[in-house]
Amino acid sequence: MHSKIVAAFLAAALNSGVALGHGSSHEKKTARKPAAGANEETPFGHAGDAKKVMRTIKVGMNDKMHFTSGHVRVRQGDTLRFVVANRGKIMHEMVIGTMKELKEHAELMKKHPGMEHDEPYMAHVSPGKTETIVWQFTQVGEFHYACLIPGHLEAGMIAKITVEPRK
Repeated sequence: MHSKIVAAFLAAALNSGVALGHGSSHEKKTARKPAAGANEETPFGHAGDAKKVMRTIKVGMNDKMHFTSGHVRVRQGDTLRFVVANRGKIMHEMVIGTMKELKEHAELMKKHPGMEHDEPYMAHVSPGKTETIVWQFTQVGEFHYACLIPGHLEAGMIAKITVEPRK
């Protein structure tokens, strides 16, 4: 359902002539305030409350198309802060989602490489900069985060998040 909403929004934006771009205008953003509708539930959770962060995960990105953090394990209901640092010389991003959503979004990015979006589960990080994502994982399952800039996912810039039931 979420993918259909995003696709409908993007189609409407493209048809209306709205400029979308993954440009270098993304500056350091920390503890972003959720945008309107940001608390919308996705298959992997929703924007988290920075006051309820239970753990901070440092995610490094580099031009070898690699995330340094690897596999993340979390309990259902936990709120995490991802501190995302781009240690490379080119733009990178971290986008959380289901594998299906990430692949669909990556294909869309190939068709519209200048697309810009500011969802609470995404961090677009300029070279040498750091951004933050605060996310609450409300659903049990296997999810991922990836860099969806064209070619980066295909080069292996993806990692897994396992959300386990709270015991």
